Amino acid sequence: MTSGSSRPPRSSLLALTPRARLLLPLFLVVLVAFTLARLCSQTAPGVPLEFRGTTMGTTYSVKIVAPGASSAEQSSIRAMIEERLGAVNQLMSTYDPESELSRFNLSRSTGAFPVAPETLEVFRVAQQVSEITGGAFDVTVGPLVAAWGFGATDRVPARPPQQELAALRDRVGYRLIEIDPSAKTIAKNHPDTVCDLSAVAKGYAVDVVAQRLLERRYGDFLVEVGGEMKARGERAGGGPWRVAIERPAAAQRSIFKVVELSDRALATSGDYRNYYELDGVKLSHLIDPRSGRPIAHRLASVSVVHASAAHADALATGLGVLGPDEGYTLAERLGLAAYFIVRERDGGLRGIGTSAFESLEDGP
Repeated sequence: MTSGSSRPPRSSLLALTPRARLLLPLFLVVLVAFTLARLCSQTAPGVPLEFRGTTMGTTYSVKIVAPGASSAEQSSIRAMIEERLGAVNQLMSTYDPESELSRFNLSRSTGAFPVAPETLEVFRVAQQVSEITGGAFDVTVGPLVAAWGFGATDRVPARPPQQELAALRDRVGYRLIEIDPSAKTIAKNHPDTVCDLSAVAKGYAVDVVAQRLLERRYGDFLVEVGGEMKARGERAGGGPWRVAIERPAAAQRSIFKVVELSDRALATSGDYRNYYELDGVKLSHLIDPRSGRPIAHRLASVSVVHASAAHADALATGLGVLGPDEGYTLAERLGLAAYFIVRERDGGLRGIGTSAFESLEDGP
């Protein structure tokens, strides 16, 4: 046997050229760095993605349980959130003079006004809740709100003259708005009627983002815009999402009650953030469209749990106007899951949940 036949084959490393031998360590360093960067750009198990920002004059927060989501995927999600929220704001803003809603408000025509499907849907929800609450929820109430010194007005807070309130009430009322779903138009019956969708549009925006996340096959998330929120699936670590109902106090933020939320939305309306005192009387920004005056009952806040964040948003406002007695009675009759926080005469707070809300607490 010759020595050549017994020699082991050369390794591929020894077969490299001198230049390749010099470049190989550099290649390995780059490969390791790339791998580490990729691992770092992915979300760790048990840590939800979180996106925050501003929209519609308030803030938003979106949490998604998506282990291993790449940086490119995260960028795509953020872009989608910003685009969807921006689209709703562009249609329904009362501050942007070029928004679809602003153009409708500025028009004195009583003819049909074409609107986008999104705007039409929000008006449809608003009209439905107005009917349910007997007009306690009303998107045309803005002029009365401004007359009492609230909202986007430079007016000094004061009690408006009775004649002014009477004149304003002629142009306020949800029945002054007509919706034609087939033609995709809305119309006003009084040329000076204006609408403010802020008490339903934020909830609608939550629904829109949640739907897009579902279309992208994300099953566990929590979407929040201006305090209105919608949960799907489970939080990181398992179990329903835990959300807080705030203690109705102007001085500081604290938790009054924790609610477990899954596959449902929650919205809260209260009188404790936007108010002023006049002649020793507290006047809230919540104006009863039926009387033209600020609410005068002892309800501090009401939270509604519903399949739709848009409906929860509008219903919370309507029940907040109706108060702890009329509102609670209506919520019970309709089978709504609602939680009322009422001010006691001694200064304390009392929470009252409807039967449907208590059933949620008890679980399946």
